[in-house]
Amino acid sequence: MSPPGAPAAGETIGVEEEFHLVDPGSGALTGSPQVAAEALSGAAGDLVKAEIVTSQLETGTAVCRDLGELRAGVVAAREAAAAAAARGGLALLPASTHPFGSWRDQELTPDDRYRDIVDRWALLALQQDICGCHVHVGVPDLDTAVAVMDRARPYLPVLLALTGSSPFHGGRDTGYESFRTQWWTRWPNAGAPEPVGDGARFRALVEGLVASGVVRDATHLYWDVRPSVRWPTLEFRLGDVCTLVDDSVLFAALVRSLVRVLAGRAARGEPVPEVRPELMRAARWRAARYGLGGELFDPVARRLVPAGRAVAALLAELEEDLRGHGEWAEVRELLTGLQRRGTSAARQRRVLARTGDPRAVVAAVVAEGRAG
Repeated sequence: MSPPGAPAAGETIGVEEEFHLVDPGSGALTGSPQVAAEALSGAAGDLVKAEIVTSQLETGTAVCRDLGELRAGVVAAREAAAAAAARGGLALLPASTHPFGSWRDQELTPDDRYRDIVDRWALLALQQDICGCHVHVGVPDLDTAVAVMDRARPYLPVLLALTGSSPFHGGRDTGYESFRTQWWTRWPNAGAPEPVGDGARFRALVEGLVASGVVRDATHLYWDVRPSVRWPTLEFRLGDVCTLVDDSVLFAALVRSLVRVLAGRAARGEPVPEVRPELMRAARWRAARYGLGGELFDPVARRLVPAGRAVAALLAELEEDLRGHGEWAEVRELLTGLQRRGTSAARQRRVLARTGDPRAVVAAVVAEGRAG
């Protein structure tokens, strides 16, 4: 039961985005101990944080209550990170993988937290050359967070398909819209969690994972969706970095609406959908592989569905909620724009096909991100 006066599910929202740092001239993945030190010390501002390697930065918006605030927050955070990067002579690459960089080009950020991560996960941590987008949606309590998390599982693949921005890895076209998802899946604490049940069972699960040595604490749960232990939020971690601000706002808006809808279903006692983990993995794989350009797998109906139809079905489930919160028109407009131009992964491939130059891909992604 939620404490008296607790905010309703979905009342607040925030977005964290991770970015690669690149040389503006060559487009090469480039680390900067100076930029990392500024971010670690707080000199880059409250919206900018260091990441595990010196060629990445993380941003986080303030707590927002409507989509206007969220858009302004994403822009402000990106501008703060871009300014920090520029002080080191670098630019932000808002995509989940670098078109031709390698994890071997990276340097560990000198901080005890990151050294601990490497000690625990060894080469997996050193090969962390991917970036993600995390959406935090306010929830009144842990039980609500778990109830929504359990019900969100079947929707994760279609949400992922909207965000693909990592078609290249190690200088190769991977054939995936989100190769980040495949790279991330190697971790023992990643992927879509199985249904948990309630807050007490979640705490017991975390205790077991800590005892196993797989995680130090709940902050090391890298699931596609997880209750945050730092904030009163449910955190969706499945998305690639959205190159365009519009697409980042769209992704966050859909996630928040889904949380509101599923919290209502949980409050009414509607059952958690039964989905085998093997089917969830298959659905997740297809979303990462094909994005909006092919068929997605519906793990509940157990059939392939054209991506456009899957997106339309999600929107239909959220329509009443979005209309009720005055967000329907904006979300429809943003979604139409994404479907018209394609995902960042599709656009990156078009640039490479036109120019034959991966440096042109970097320049295009940097310019698109800056334009927001």
